[in-house]
Amino acid sequence: MKNSKFQNKYRADTTRLKSWNYGWNGAYFVTICTQNREPFFGEISEGEMNLSELGKITDQCWNDIPNYHPYVRLGKFVVMPNHVHGIIIIDKSDGDPVKTQHLASQNKPDKMPYPEAQSIAPVRWNKSKQTPQNRFGPQSNNLASIVRGFKIGVTKNARKIRPDFNWQPRYHDHIIRDEESYLRISEYIRNNPAKWNKDKFYLK
Repeated sequence: MKNSKFQNKYRADTTRLKSWNYGWNGAYFVTICTQNREPFFGEISEGEMNLSELGKITDQCWNDIPNYHPYVRLGKFVVMPNHVHGIIIIDKSDGDPVKTQHLASQNKPDKMPYPEAQSIAPVRWNKSKQTPQNRFGPQSNNLASIVRGFKIGVTKNARKIRPDFNWQPRYHDHIIRDEESYLRISEYIRNNPAKWNKDKFYLK
């Protein structure tokens, strides 16, 4: 799976990796767009994102994800005018730790689950569940359910201000497989506002 050009190498939710259970522990890079790429969330000026009221709602709902899914840790995240980029880390602690590790950092220092960009936190894997034959088991604690809950929360509150608000039905995901990819994607998210006019989602 290629991951060097994030702006045009996302995978739609209908074409996910068939051998992967999206409830497994791991780090996932997700992108969620508004319907028709409408700029509901604000505008970018001089490389800085200025959030609208809907943008502030979206930011808050994202940071609230761990309140509803305690096994989730959040990496870098940004609200753009018509989409959001973020890293979701599923870390269920009922399994055995393995050597595979992911760097994890949080946007807001006072809420960081791990030290900012300096230490690597091991992701714990549940070996009893991580077998291909079980990949179509219970889906209530997987990536799709996390994203769905986030979208519902934003929509419910956003429509109090903009009744016409809606999301694009699909979202895009990318499995982050190593620390190098994690750091590269985090940097991409961090720099996204400054490179807005080169973004594939940019609309004049």
